[in-house]
Amino acid sequence: MSRATFSDLARTIRACTLCAEHLPLGPRPVLQVSPTARILIAGQAPGRKVHASGVPFADASGDRLRDWLGLDHTTFYDADQVAILPMGFCYPGTGSSGDLPPRPECAAAWRKKILGELPAIRLTLVIGQYAMAWHLGPCAKGTLTETVQAWREFSPALWPLPHPSPRNNIWLKKNPWFTHEVLPALRQEIRTQLA
Repeated sequence: MSRATFSDLARTIRACTLCAEHLPLGPRPVLQVSPTARILIAGQAPGRKVHASGVPFADASGDRLRDWLGLDHTTFYDADQVAILPMGFCYPGTGSSGDLPPRPECAAAWRKKILGELPAIRLTLVIGQYAMAWHLGPCAKGTLTETVQAWREFSPALWPLPHPSPRNNIWLKKNPWFTHEVLPALRQEIRTQLA
């Protein structure tokens, strides 16, 4: 696919209204892509702040994620190095315990098509249970914690991570191994891939 055709695909996705009737704030697909990106961040779906700004991870979750990865703001938002493709490109709304799950129509319509046009991806960060279900399939363990604990089985190509949301502070306190074991290894692999 040529760069112009790739840009056409990205524009088409950004104009998608496939699940508009289910979105409380209307459609606003948020993604960051380039055919030269070497790292893929496969997240869940944009939150309310990201919907408002149109910038992926422009919130407290993004601050934590950039810290986890050891990436500065400029590198994180360089689409030629880092692609950001949530499972659902639009804000799905809020439920009783946080944001609703990503709309399933989005991945069904676009995910394989856009991932097929990212040939340079060498490392995929799989964030949260919905991304794990799609990217890891039957290789995912029984729980998110068990899947993240098994990170060595998936690395260096895939890195299962919990969501960096402040809502996960309790999980992080209960699982200090994540900060002490997983993050240093992940940062080293990211440095290697971006070198």
